[in-house]
Amino acid sequence: PRTKDDLRAYCILLQNPQFSNTSTYVIYAHLLRQIAALTEADHHFLVHWSKKISQRRFKQLVDRLLQFISLRLFPAKPEEFPPMVKCTWWIPSATKVLALFNAANSLISPPIISYTDFYNSTLDHIDLMEEYHNWQCYGNSHRFSFCQYPFIISIAAKKVIIQRDSEQQMISIARQSLVDKVSRRQKPDMNMLFLNVKVRRTHLVSDSLDELARKRADLKKKLKVTFVGEAGLDMGGLTKEWFLLLIRQIFHPDYGMFTYHKDSRCHWFRSFKCDNYSEFRLVGALMGLAVYNSITLDIRFPPCCYKKLLSPPIVPCDHNTLVGICDVTLDDLFQIMPELAHGLSELLSYEGNVEEDFYSTFQVFQEEFGVIKSYNLKANGDKIPVTNQNRKEYVQLYVDFLLNKSIYKQFAAFYYGFHSVCASYALLLLRPEEVEILVCGSPELDMSALQRSTQYEGYQKTDLTIRYFWDVVLGFSLDLQKKLLHFATGSDRVPVGGMADLNFKISKSETSTNWQLPVAHTCFNQLCLPPYKNKKELKQKLIIGISNAEGFGLE
Repeated sequence: PRTKDDLRAYCILLQNPQFSNTSTYVIYAHLLRQIAALTEADHHFLVHWSKKISQRRFKQLVDRLLQFISLRLFPAKPEEFPPMVKCTWWIPSATKVLALFNAANSLISPPIISYTDFYNSTLDHIDLMEEYHNWQCYGNSHRFSFCQYPFIISIAAKKVIIQRDSEQQMISIARQSLVDKVSRRQKPDMNMLFLNVKVRRTHLVSDSLDELARKRADLKKKLKVTFVGEAGLDMGGLTKEWFLLLIRQIFHPDYGMFTYHKDSRCHWFRSFKCDNYSEFRLVGALMGLAVYNSITLDIRFPPCCYKKLLSPPIVPCDHNTLVGICDVTLDDLFQIMPELAHGLSELLSYEGNVEEDFYSTFQVFQEEFGVIKSYNLKANGDKIPVTNQNRKEYVQLYVDFLLNKSIYKQFAAFYYGFHSVCASYALLLLRPEEVEILVCGSPELDMSALQRSTQYEGYQKTDLTIRYFWDVVLGFSLDLQKKLLHFATGSDRVPVGGMADLNFKISKSETSTNWQLPVAHTCFNQLCLPPYKNKKELKQKLIIGISNAEGFGLE
């Protein structure tokens, strides 16, 4: 057992700036090994002390550990270190010590540094699927895997793991369909390998609901969408359009499933009672299909929603187990209903007599279809006054009622819909914030980054038409830039890897009629641009094209 002075010595030694030098790495590795091997009680002391380190020093310590792991994986001068076979414990020891800093960071609100500061982008270049399969096979046993410490894996790397895992599930299910067909001596056809969704634009939600309910067994196959009466072939573009239009309709206030809160600019579940929650399951399945098929959606849920979606991350076997219930705080309510949360916050800090001045009980009132209904927050709540002594309990029960209990059936259907498509151990690797990024991408548009990564076919980047194009686009308002992105790619969101991940291409369209507008192949993120005579004409035609971008046809 270590004394407190021993632990203080470890804490001080860890901060030795000389350990940034690779010549000290052998000593540093032994120090990390000893710290990693300490008892759980000793680790608690180190975590508690780490919370008190200044932000600058804390970040230095985290960066030093990340650099140590990176240089052991990919040494600039291999001769500086002992052979890998003799020091297999170096990386596990450093990662375990890094986990102590991550624990300290998670215990403080707001955290000392961002969770993304723990990402090690070097891991993007190792065999992640081998790491993932080792973790699946051996779990958290003595065999080390970075997946045991997911905070170190970047969102880009996690996306790769989820995509590969999805692809393997798709291939496995398609292969099983083929084997079943052949074993029944039936002629196989290509359609059986896909989740084929046929919808009419005029009945988009009802058709989609029917198709996904009917084809529940096919949800893990590759998605293909057909709009009835249209000639477009789905190489990815129709799928993006289907998601976009369906989300737009479902989240419209007139549809009545979600409430849009203007103050927080996000949607939340309506708490009305109904006989059938299948449409909430559809929205969950849509989000699952989007992640599974690598599509980004323009959905504005608060962070709390993604926390609930991972509660738990794996669907429980026992159907009586509650799902989508998580610990919620006043901070969570601030992100959805800031005005109400502010009122509850003032109640907590009120210095007068709460019972006499507020005259409230443990009861809440909600409007449902024009009728005011009352709900007790605890047994006989309507008879229990809110006082200075019990106001904390009242606020906690009120927040829990709004974010968990009042919408339980709606969210449970949504949860099961999402996990019916996305059920994967890879979800255990994700933070709620990372699920949000996978679903929604990033709303931040960097058109200069898009310009740097764009490829050209029939044009050079120095050609006059291309220079006109970027002058016009960089001068567009944010709304027009989003319309251009939607026109060319089928989505106005930026994927996890940034603009470079779009593989955006501008091709020369040789048709030279006066009315020729730009054409997009959203399946391939490709824009076909005619060689316009001047910048004014290019801007005019481009705005007409991107402002009328619904429906598909074949040339």
